[in-house]
Amino acid sequence: MKYLSIFLAATAAFLAAPSVAQEANPAIVETSEQSALELRAEQVIAVLNGETDLQEIFTEGFLTAVPPAQLEALSTQITQQFGQAVSVESVDPPTGTRAAFAIRMERAIARGGIAIDASDGNRISELLFQNFEIISDTPEKIEADLSALPGETSWWFGRLDGERAIMAHRQNDQMAIGSTFKLYVLAALAREVALGKRNWQDVVTLGEPRSFPSGMMQDWPEDAAVTLETLASLMVSVSDNTATDALIDLLGRQAIMQAMIDSGHRGVALNDPFLKTRELFLLKGGPKERMQAYQVGDSDERSQILAQLEDIAVEQAQIQSAFSAGPIAIDVEWFASADDLANLFRFMRETADPRAFEIMAINTSTTPTARANWKYVGYKGGSEPGVLNLTYLLKRELGAHYALVLSWNNPDANLDETALELIAQRILSLPVDVPVPAAP
Repeated sequence: MKYLSIFLAATAAFLAAPSVAQEANPAIVETSEQSALELRAEQVIAVLNGETDLQEIFTEGFLTAVPPAQLEALSTQITQQFGQAVSVESVDPPTGTRAAFAIRMERAIARGGIAIDASDGNRISELLFQNFEIISDTPEKIEADLSALPGETSWWFGRLDGERAIMAHRQNDQMAIGSTFKLYVLAALAREVALGKRNWQDVVTLGEPRSFPSGMMQDWPEDAAVTLETLASLMVSVSDNTATDALIDLLGRQAIMQAMIDSGHRGVALNDPFLKTRELFLLKGGPKERMQAYQVGDSDERSQILAQLEDIAVEQAQIQSAFSAGPIAIDVEWFASADDLANLFRFMRETADPRAFEIMAINTSTTPTARANWKYVGYKGGSEPGVLNLTYLLKRELGAHYALVLSWNNPDANLDETALELIAQRILSLPVDVPVPAAP
């Protein structure tokens, strides 16, 4: 999953004399009351609220890099999460061609950077939203926005040692979770390290065949030597699929299934046999008949199908093409409920070597405002067409541990990743003393 930052920028500057078309458009001219930067920042409000002609405000280079349709879609996502843009809070410095700025929205302060091109009527050439500081948000508002997402959603947010969650909905439903399943691989490995069966510095060689992206290890040299710590770090931080499959081969499927069972997972049978990433790609990118046989087969029949995939060679382009047309059989996946993933964190706190939690904190997928709310953030997410999961392990300054799990499935349509990520940041930015709902 990507770090949450909505980046809208055009790096090309138009240094030549204005064209006839440019001269036909009115330029922003500084007044004694407002600079050109301040006037353009005011117009960003209209941009976010969808109330202006983008051609009048942005340079041609910007709109080439970020076409109007994309810019309008991003603006819609922002206002859906944070309400309408209301006013400019600050532009610093107020003069010149580049500044930091803040815009007050109904439920957040949006902070970022803006640049204008003085040679092109002071039109905006760069616009960057780096951070959204939540104001006047509540769990009730957030849950209403989660419920409005198309498809099926499930969530859990609360203290791991608390009696009741702060937010919870269908938390016991088994949902497809994509690469978040890699937390179970990490848990199995970290338990063996804690027991002295393995060491993070143990070295293994990458075998064949390799998996497909995401990640980078699929392109590493033949028989590359790597430590278990490197494999685990890439598996979690960049969701490297070849690193994941190497760890599954090393640990064995049964050891990972046992970690599932011991953590209290209530849907273990849905993950039997425990898929490697390459197997999932080959199933969904291969013959329809093979996929259908896998869907209806029992554990033994599925294992036989997976054994037949071992030596199959498929071009990466074929796999990419298969996944470009929308969701494919999201019932062939890795499954967990929100409650299962919260229980996994409880299990890992008791059994895992501490290095596992450092690995989870390499890529936190968290905005600075949300990150400031927590002493520790560990993260793993997962996605494929029709499947999205965001899972966080969190720790307050005074030591209380929390978890946030958001799952979203839709077998009929691709999902808007940014929409769920924005909701996650709103939850992570809630006040420390957010009240826990009373028992019904």
